[in-house]
Amino acid sequence: MISFEIKGGEKEAFKFLNSLRLIRLAVSLGGTESLAEHPRSMTHAGVDENHAESIGVTHSLVRLSIGVENSDDLIADVKQALEEVRISENVIV
Repeated sequence: MISFEIKGGEKEAFKFLNSLRLIRLAVSLGGTESLAEHPRSMTHAGVDENHAESIGVTHSLVRLSIGVENSDDLIADVKQALEEVRISENVIV
């Protein structure tokens, strides 16, 4: 499990998540398949805004649960999704 913030905000975070090809968007800790989620609107949607921010659950946070797929394929998927954010939003990630 890894978490990181996408520069920009929620719009850019979802651009990244929706650009993933191998890693699927889902509300789960995962299993053998790699999954991605946007904690602020998924697992922590009911958490008060101030509390969420204080524990690091921001609108730009994404979480990946890594499965058993080929690591080179996973890295390539993350890289191409980050590139999609950079190109479409003119954001340095």
